[in-house]
Amino acid sequence: MDPLGAPSQFVDVDALKSWNDSYEADHANSSNGGCKDVPDGEMRSPFPCRPDISSKVILWRGDVALLGCTAIVNTSNEALMDKNPVSDSIFSYAGPELLEDLQKLKGCRTGEAKLTKGFNLAARYIIHTVGPKYKAKYRTAAESSLHSCYRNSLQLAKEQAMSSVGFCVISSLKRCYPLEDATHIALRTVRRFLEAHGDSIEKVVFAVTDQEEPTYLKLMPLYFPRSLAEETASFPHLPRDIGNAEGEPVVPERQIRICEKPGLPEDDSEDEMLEQDLSFIGSHAFARMEEDVDKQRRLILQGQLSEAAMQKQHLRNYNRWLTRARTEDLSDIAALRALYQTGVDNCGRTVMVVVGRNIPVTIIDMEKALLYFIHVMDHIAVKEYVIVYFHTLTGEHNHLDSDFLKKMYDVVDTKYKKNLRAVYFVHPTFRSKVSTWFFTTFTVSGLKDKVHQVERLQQLFTAISPEQIDFPPFVLEYDARENGPFYQTRHSSLDL
Repeated sequence: MDPLGAPSQFVDVDALKSWNDSYEADHANSSNGGCKDVPDGEMRSPFPCRPDISSKVILWRGDVALLGCTAIVNTSNEALMDKNPVSDSIFSYAGPELLEDLQKLKGCRTGEAKLTKGFNLAARYIIHTVGPKYKAKYRTAAESSLHSCYRNSLQLAKEQAMSSVGFCVISSLKRCYPLEDATHIALRTVRRFLEAHGDSIEKVVFAVTDQEEPTYLKLMPLYFPRSLAEETASFPHLPRDIGNAEGEPVVPERQIRICEKPGLPEDDSEDEMLEQDLSFIGSHAFARMEEDVDKQRRLILQGQLSEAAMQKQHLRNYNRWLTRARTEDLSDIAALRALYQTGVDNCGRTVMVVVGRNIPVTIIDMEKALLYFIHVMDHIAVKEYVIVYFHTLTGEHNHLDSDFLKKMYDVVDTKYKKNLRAVYFVHPTFRSKVSTWFFTTFTVSGLKDKVHQVERLQQLFTAISPEQIDFPPFVLEYDARENGPFYQTRHSSLDL
């Protein structure tokens, strides 16, 4: 109630149901709710079910100007004087002081975000951003700019320690951006930001109109699945391009770098990573295209490239593999159930399972197998993880040769190697022990101390609880036959 006793027209964001709560209310008695258990071999979405994230997101049908958030987002033009329903409503409720404040900002570039007070609004601040004009032949540029609108708005909220942000649909009808395409970018950008900086923001509200709501309801489960069943059902409907780690569209072949001082040699130690190269636009009109790839490879062989340049070249190569992994049909490899995510170890690290007997090396396309590994592992490897490899009952046609393993080790991003904490080699044979020792001693470096030979499952359970591993039945049967049931008294343990 306001001081005169009339009902307030503003909406308290704390009174709105989160995206997660709306699902729980509708599925209170359903067995499909929750994100705890992952079926054996089930391929996970790159946007897995995360209740901690879904509970921060709200989909609300209403006027963003009425939201009682710390900040609301206004969509405007470069002069910050656009006439559209969202801006008109915000100006109407905020009062004339807003216009005076905007004049001090001297406009805003496309993709950027600027801040003013909220004045008479329930929101304390207004974040003003400028969405791109959409043309089909410049689609990639428009996608990158729209991503920047959402990303920069969230970054501004983070820097100002704002607890809640209310988004309108940033791309207005006057700018001709297709609603469904714009919604994909909005949702995945917010999702990736909350994954990285969720501790800094408590609530993100998507304020939509009657016309926009059906599209958001359709696409929200793709990026914010509220149960494992919803994640599994939504996964096949994700678009091919899901962006990089921040949700930004990535086009590896468009690698244009801006030189601050054209004509002068650059300091390799200050080279930016690929994602920065694709998103940063400098103030100069001089650009340098990517150098000759064959020349770079020749310099690498001659040992003339700096370490920073070699790392950058390696990242470019990995991103090409990742792009292929996201676009090719890998369903035949997924059907083998040879690689899947299970629970966590005793230190809380993700456990990935590899089943050797399920890899028919002699009859499958091993390049597609590598693509599938990258597709599954790219979002896993950003944090610490361990691998459990079941060598149980593998035959000659299941053995991965050292050339393939070396290629995999060379292709994958450095995060795979940095965040891999242990490899548990279960039920090794004498031959596999010799091969593993030779490979980790002479072929790759830094892996030898991470490999643990596990003769019996009882040893494995000192590092990973049995409830956290989805075992292929034949593994349990073999271990029980050779070593007795795993619940017997431990005979040995791993030195971890």
